[in-house]
Amino acid sequence: MSQSQRQGPPAPGETLFQSYPTVPGVFDEMVATPTAPRLHWRPFMASLDQLGTHELASRWESGRRMIREHDVTYNVYGDPQGMDRPWGLDLVPLLIAANDWKRVEAGLSQRSRLLNEILLDCYGGSQRLLRDGFLPPELVYANPGFLRPCRGIEVPKNVYLHLHACDLARSADGNWWVLSDRTQAPSGAGYALENRTVISRLLPDELRDHRVERLAGFFRLQREMLLKLAPQGRENPSVVLLTPGPHNETYFEHAYLARHLGFPLVEGADLTVRDSRVFLKTLEGLQPVDVILRRVDDSFCDPLELRSESFLGVAGLVEATRAGHVTVANALGTGLLESPALLAFLPGLCRHLFDEELLLPSVATWWCGQADEMRYVLEHLDELVVKPTFGAARNQPWFGGRLSEAERNKLKAMIRARPRDFIGQERVVLSHAPVWSDQRLETRSIVVRTYVANGGDSLAVLPGGLTRVARTTEDPVVSMQSGGGSKDTWVLGNGSPRRVEVASAVIEARPSERVVSGVPSRAADNLFWLGRYTERLEQTLRVLRCVLGRLSDESTRDGTPELAALGGLLGRLGVLPAALPTDFVTADLLQPVLQLVYQPELSGGIRELLGRIRFISSTVRDRFSGDTWRILGRLDTDARPRKGRLPTASALTLIHNLVLDLAAFNGMEMENMTRGHGWRFLDLGRRVERAVRMVALLRAAASLKAPPASVLEPVLEIADSVMTYRRRHFAEPRWPEVVDLLLRDSSNPRALAFQIMEIRNHSGALPQPVNVREEHIEALQVRGLIEALQLGRTETLSPDRAELMSWLDRLGTELSIFSDDLTNRYFSHTVPRIS
Repeated sequence: MSQSQRQGPPAPGETLFQSYPTVPGVFDEMVATPTAPRLHWRPFMASLDQLGTHELASRWESGRRMIREHDVTYNVYGDPQGMDRPWGLDLVPLLIAANDWKRVEAGLSQRSRLLNEILLDCYGGSQRLLRDGFLPPELVYANPGFLRPCRGIEVPKNVYLHLHACDLARSADGNWWVLSDRTQAPSGAGYALENRTVISRLLPDELRDHRVERLAGFFRLQREMLLKLAPQGRENPSVVLLTPGPHNETYFEHAYLARHLGFPLVEGADLTVRDSRVFLKTLEGLQPVDVILRRVDDSFCDPLELRSESFLGVAGLVEATRAGHVTVANALGTGLLESPALLAFLPGLCRHLFDEELLLPSVATWWCGQADEMRYVLEHLDELVVKPTFGAARNQPWFGGRLSEAERNKLKAMIRARPRDFIGQERVVLSHAPVWSDQRLETRSIVVRTYVANGGDSLAVLPGGLTRVARTTEDPVVSMQSGGGSKDTWVLGNGSPRRVEVASAVIEARPSERVVSGVPSRAADNLFWLGRYTERLEQTLRVLRCVLGRLSDESTRDGTPELAALGGLLGRLGVLPAALPTDFVTADLLQPVLQLVYQPELSGGIRELLGRIRFISSTVRDRFSGDTWRILGRLDTDARPRKGRLPTASALTLIHNLVLDLAAFNGMEMENMTRGHGWRFLDLGRRVERAVRMVALLRAAASLKAPPASVLEPVLEIADSVMTYRRRHFAEPRWPEVVDLLLRDSSNPRALAFQIMEIRNHSGALPQPVNVREEHIEALQVRGLIEALQLGRTETLSPDRAELMSWLDRLGTELSIFSDDLTNRYFSHTVPRIS
């Protein structure tokens, strides 16, 4: 029965294997014969049958929820699901037998050494491979990946290729073939580690019983290798991970690996080159960097010598590597080997350099720059896949058998006109593996991306790697960009049972290692504004909750002072997108409030603030623990409106949930974050925003000509101080007592005085320039805030509240000056500092 005819769970009495459809002529990873699984799959399939489809479906739902909570994403530009598409992971892992993997591991180690030798000859050696005809010069000098400024740069231990990724596939006969090599900034290892984290919680007994090889050891070795690749003379090297930024498609992995390895995650703007040395720009000053683990493509790494329009790199980085003051891993220029045309020459190069046969053969490749090979490609176009010799790896290939006659003729003309720019490859029928879908097993094509770390003295191979799965059975390309998924990859061990690793644990640094401890100015800036935006969201939520709750109350009817006070308060706070009519009714107020809750991209609305928080938090993701990040991730989940709910009732539930999420985030910040400068700027942002909002709230209320009770009751509710006021004053709210509680009571966590005291504490602990004897600028500004707060006299407030308005204006001005000067001093660096 074909796959398209099989839908739903297995029939009663039918096992998962019996309901599994196979495709004739394709190697299936699980199927040995039509009636039996392969030997190493049998215990696993028996375990799945014992769990049953309902239990598997329940566990997989838990897995999907875990992926959402961990906020595992793969950014796809132009994706209708949004740029941050949830990571696709399948419940059923790929199982690889121990003896099978042993052969693959040996082939990967050999291949990684071979590619490193080629790079050594092209960049650091005499280029004998070119002169002796083992490598066509056109594939080097015409290759955009060959960076001439990097020629002659010495690298520590002659390691150009610290991390090498290799895409493997099985052909119909069951043999492994190499489809491509990734040598610039290979991605996916972090996703493989996250896949193991999720699957180990869904199938813990199966993982233990099958003695699956652990992954954590590979990353520990990789970390040690990176430290040893530092320039000579650096006993305690410092390492950073360079990312293009949160818009990059694999940014989740960059932040994940930085946190796991214990390296700071930095962008190009965080680094600077002085005297041919690389430094990290931190609040504490410039800190030297010895090793850069990069996730930025070669040509973007240095706008001075490589790609002038790049904003992702560091000006002068090539010169710093040339001077031997910093090590870049992988070395700049390693993208040279990503041309698929080189696959055709690797067997000969292996025999020449190592006197060995290539253990892992590459898929059959013909470079059209050779006359005989071009003729073969043109004559067998229907059977081949044509790819560009150079260019991005994600460029879509041409499948000759799927082209129309006109398209085929056009392609042939292109090849004849520019033969060196094209290669032909044998079309490999990819092997299939089971995936969990619709409470049953279906079959999909797979490609396994494997990883090798090179430290010069030794090599480490990640057991398994990242298995990628095609979107459909008919899809000829396995690609995450086109909607494909992934699998955990289990290499089955033969030894004693191994303890399941905790993949989220950070690898601890040795006491002797010099760790970059400073906070980059960019990170401090983002933490400061994350604090401000989370507080702004909370205050907006409290305002909307107060309004919606009162609009649902029967005492707030059309024409009442309470309704007029609510409308006036929202208008003065600038919450409403448009002014209300003078004779407005409840519906006129309810509609814009609901728009603020539900309408996306509405300035000042819930969705717009959530978007700001999501983006800013993503830029400092590596600075949060997994639990803290899950709380931030819950904001988006809880903000989704529930179907079948009345808009007002749903809005109130949504607001309650978001307020609780923000309270949980603030609690994690206060209880779990180390009291470093990063935490101080996060909390400073929150305190400044809360102070600004409190002044704005009281100023808006004071400007209304309404009975005190009708306006002060909502003010106390928004300020979360109703119970405190009632315990102290057994009467309706009055202006003097409310102002005293919300402005001058330093014991009230919502009061302005409390925020100023916290701002003073943080300001005194901020880093200051050396050789400066004058009092801190921030301390002077805080003193001005305290003096402004002490000027007001709540006991003599006039009925028209003009004195209060003047007092609040003074406080608002002092807060704005403090925030602007803080930004200029630490983030924009426009305030002169003596060093």
